[in-house]
Amino acid sequence: MKNLLVITLIALTAFSVRAQAEVDTTKSLEVDESSQCLAFMQHSEKKLHAKEILDLCQFTAGKAILIVNTASHCGFTPQFKALESLHKEYKEKGLVVIGFPSNDFFQEEDEEKDTADICFVNYGVTFTMLSPVHVFGDKAHPIFKNLAEKTTAPKWNFYKYLVSADGKIVKHFNSRVKPDSEAFVNAINEIL
Repeated sequence: MKNLLVITLIALTAFSVRAQAEVDTTKSLEVDESSQCLAFMQHSEKKLHAKEILDLCQFTAGKAILIVNTASHCGFTPQFKALESLHKEYKEKGLVVIGFPSNDFFQEEDEEKDTADICFVNYGVTFTMLSPVHVFGDKAHPIFKNLAEKTTAPKWNFYKYLVSADGKIVKHFNSRVKPDSEAFVNAINEIL
């Protein structure tokens, strides 16, 4: 019965993923002038399978941000490779890549250690990965609630959100848009 529910949920979600690749919003995100970080990033989060707590405000201040909700067992999981390539290519140009694992679509490991192994060992991820969070609904992490207000909540794993350093540009890309696609790379270059 549980498998039938999961299969039904996956099928319904797959049909709801729109072909639309990106959405520019006219709403901007507020910048805290004292810290030069985007107000919605004023959180401290635990890094994936680590004791280290990361001050996201300090970490992202003055930089463009790529936020991705990730999963370990999804058809889009191989996007980790392209995300890692983007991280390596654009980190010195002012882009911060942050992955938020989530089991909201039932495709994440139960144990954080296993999620870390998939990211760091299987895919060689060196960009920032945080501990698992909820990405939609009432329990959604405040960062994802804010992004949902400006664009839309993730409809599946590997939704990608690009936010300019000044918060004036917020774009989202659905799961089907590959991180190394021309449209996505152009969007990164536009916000840098």
